[in-house]
Amino acid sequence: MSKKPVIVFEGIEGSGKTYHIDHVSKYLKKKKINYIKLREPGGTSNSEKIRKLILNKKSNFNKETDLLLYLASRSENISFLKKNFRKKVILIDRFIDSSIAYQHYGLGVNKKLIEIINKSLLGNFKIDFTFLNIVNNKNMIKRLKLRKSLNRYDKFNNKFYSKVQKGFLKLSRGNKRKYQIINSNLDINLNKSLILKKIDKLI
Repeated sequence: MSKKPVIVFEGIEGSGKTYHIDHVSKYLKKKKINYIKLREPGGTSNSEKIRKLILNKKSNFNKETDLLLYLASRSENISFLKKNFRKKVILIDRFIDSSIAYQHYGLGVNKKLIEIINKSLLGNFKIDFTFLNIVNNKNMIKRLKLRKSLNRYDKFNNKFYSKVQKGFLKLSRGNKRKYQIINSNLDINLNKSLILKKIDKLI
């Protein structure tokens, strides 16, 4: 394993992925380890502009347009990611698996199309490890209610989120060695400890 790995945090809304990536970034900062942290959609300046368009509650794109906007956001990030590849630890809040889980398993977009475009964008850029955060419907709804504002992707029905989470889990089974499932229905401090233990091995 590279000592400058690419680590992705995946999961549906309310699964705790953003909380945990923020906790890991603080941990790396405390240890004085060089890293970058990026979110998708968003991250770089142009990607953040696309993010606002995607998540705007008034937006009403068809599923193919939605996919292409997400991939446009990734396209804007990729030169920045490649510039830091193997030079710094890279933490990403959502990445390739989100595209497949949401757009294919959730919305029914052709999986092959997603894979072809991602392959073209990424080139030799590789993910080393993924923390997949899972959550039950009850806790997801409870956590979303605590948010100050909701975006367009926070407002799908439970059936959609269930399909997306099953999609994530299916992807993780394709290469179990590169995934760790984080059950966010359990104690948050336990999960923080599990994640940092793995981070220490990765870096």
